[in-house]
Amino acid sequence: MSNTPEEMSRAIARAASDKKAQDIVIMRMAELTTAADYFIVCSANTATQVRAIADNIEDEMLEKHEKPYLHKEGYREGEWVLLDYGDCVAHVFMTESRAFYALERLWSDAPAEHYED
Repeated sequence: MSNTPEEMSRAIARAASDKKAQDIVIMRMAELTTAADYFIVCSANTATQVRAIADNIEDEMLEKHEKPYLHKEGYREGEWVLLDYGDCVAHVFMTESRAFYALERLWSDAPAEHYED
């Protein structure tokens, strides 16, 4: 079963929310870059929580029969974990790192919505 990129972005946001991710934002990137259709950005207070959120996203995507991520970065350090699913890229940040890298500001032309359960 293959979900649309929009459905995948919502499933990723929901999986992050299930592990108490903070300030979850879904950014529509399709008109701005060929890198992905959606960025899902969220925050956590500790490296342990960052990894737990990333693990839950992976588990949920596999449960939905989505292909495994194409690329994964930052898991060991836990400051910024990136999970690349092709059409969707999840960015799980520690709060301070998110403020420093400011993806929402960098890609401010992207339509964005705050995810609420």
